[in-house]
Parts: sequence; C-alpha cells; structure tokens
Amino acid sequence: MKAARLFLCLAAFLGVTLAGKPADADELVRFESVPVKLSPFRIRKAAEQGEILSQPLGMPLLGYLSRPQGGGPFPAVVILHGCDGLRLSIKELWPQRLVQWGYAVLVVDSFTTRNIQDTCQSPLPDRVFDAYGALNFLSQQGFVDIGRVALMGFSAGGTATLEGTKIEGNEQLMDRKFKAAVAYYPVCAASQGDATVPILILTGDRDNWSPAERCRKRLARLSDDSPPIELTIYKGTYHDFDAPEFTVGRKVLGHIEKYNPDAAEKSIRSVYIFLRKYLANGSR
Repeated sequence: MKAARLFLCLAAFLGVTLAGKPADADELVRFESVPVKLSPFRIRKAAEQGEILSQPLGMPLLGYLSRPQGGGPFPAVVILHGCDGLRLSIKELWPQRLVQWGYAVLVVDSFTTRNIQDTCQSPLPDRVFDAYGALNFLSQQGFVDIGRVALMGFSAGGTATLEGTKIEGNEQLMDRKFKAAVAYYPVCAASQGDATVPILILTGDRDNWSPAERCRKRLARLSDDSPPIELTIYKGTYHDFDAPEFTVGRKVLGHIEKYNPDAAEKSIRSVYIFLRKYLANGSR
C-alpha cells in the first residue's frame, strides 16, 4: 500500500495522466535506422576493380510516437530503451510525462524487428544508427521542430546516447543533429572525450553495472571547448532507480536494480529543467 501511494504521488508530480492518455499518443510507426554509408576508400576500390556497389539499407524499426494536442511545431525527444527492452516506465510513463511538458516523443523499439529479447550479455552495436533514424523520421513530421530534438537513453540506451553525441563519433556522419542529450545510468568512458551537445548524466553511487566513477573520469578530461556535461550522482541509489516497476528490487547478472522514489523525483526535476534550458529556443 505504501509503495502504491508513493507511485501515485510521484505520478502526480510528473504530470502523468493515469486515467487516459493525451491525444495521438502511442501511435505505432515504422522507420529505418540510418544505413552505414560506404566509405570513400571502399567506393574508390570498387571503381578500380569494376565492382558495382549498392548502398546498404537501414534496419527496419518500430517506434511509439506521442505528441501534445495542437499543431505544433513541438520540440521532441527520442528515447532509447535499455538492454532488457521496453519496460513500462520507458514505453508509457516517460512519454506521458514528456507530452505533458509539451514535447513530442518517439520511443525506439530496437529489438522487435531484429527478433531480439535482450542484449544484457551481448551488446547491440547499431543503436546509434537507430537513434539517428528516429531523428530522420521526426524531420518528416510537420508537428516537430527538428531543430529542437533531444536524445534520451536508459542504461544501454544511455550508453548509446553518449556514443551518439561524442566528438569524432558517428554523429559527424549524420545530416541531422540532436540539440541535447540525457543519459540515465549509462556506461561512461573517458575515451569518449568531448561532447557534441550539452548532456545530462544521472546515475547512482551504488550502481555497479554503470559505475559513476567512469563518468567522473570522462568529465575530468573534457576540453574547455566541449559543450557542458552535467553529472548528478544520487547517494544510496542503484541501477534503474527511476523505474517504479522495480520497487521491490531485483538482481540481474549480479547487479541490483531498484527503484528509489526520492532520487527518481529529483532526477525528473533535473530532466525537466535541462530540457527547458536547451530546447526552449526555436529552430536553428
């Protein structure tokens, strides 16, 4: 009973309408990941050898599109799930919350079309291309302000978010860019270097799946020219601390996943402020 009251109180703060969804919410959509472009070297070698190359195709993907009422154009958020797939808080609670805040939302399903159940033991390397495929899809929607789109990921999706917004990464190959990024409990790497956009990282000090110390090391190596990376570490907090479905807590592959209502509420306030700060202005 206590856990249920906590969940309802948190839902009320987040602006989530539990008895009914906003108009045009959770529309199943289809799009493709961005295909990996052929390198100039590969094209040149093929020409020298008389080989005819065909441009690789993107992976067909599914997504769940939600939008506020009205014609827009709205700022938007692309969401990447974790290694365990589309849990409730990612597929429903976060989109409802973001729509209430005024954002269109596209939740990317990276698993269904690949016939994958989870990638917790064998990471999927193509998810950065999934994110930019989602961005391309949103660019075709008249109600989205494509100059104000953030990338947001959880766990493995958070790791892909950092990979997709690092300098000298695959982001430089993309025609369209994100304007900001939010990563919940990602695996950081000092070698990722500077960011291409402002980033908010939210994690727990007891998370041994995504150790916060790695994020500290990355921040310590940022140059003066890097867009800001904000790192918030919540004390006494484990992996998936924002997810009410893990109120009881569980252990997966030796890692504890447990909801922390206090850290969840604080982190959601931080996301609200961060997105307003970096997506408030009109198209670039």
